[in-house]
Amino acid sequence: MGEGVEAMDFLWVALGGAVGAAGRYAISLIPRETTFPFLTLVTNIIGAVLIGFVVGIASTREDISQNSVLFWKTGVCGGFTTFSTFSLEACRLFEDKFYMQGTLYVAFSVVCCIIGVLCGNKLALLLR
Repeated sequence: MGEGVEAMDFLWVALGGAVGAAGRYAISLIPRETTFPFLTLVTNIIGAVLIGFVVGIASTREDISQNSVLFWKTGVCGGFTTFSTFSLEACRLFEDKFYMQGTLYVAFSVVCCIIGVLCGNKLALLLR
């Protein structure tokens, strides 16, 4: 394993990922009356707020363990929505005044991921 990475790190991420994925699934079960993907939007916003909170707490308090950060940031937020990580990385680029890189990251992420979904769907149709 890489330097500083322990087997228990993977366990904390996996446990958090299970919690996050179960939370995302629970939200998807809420009945909705519209075709607008409101629940996905809400999930992404909750994930963004949560990852911002975790990073903020971890950066200001020394009593927060690395295991807690792995569980919440990588595990729960990653299992709940990877959009939270995308949002954090985009914010960091803009906060660090890398405006061009931030803009390109946001644009490429959105456009390329939508194209990726379309390509994956077409591939699945070709292989059936």
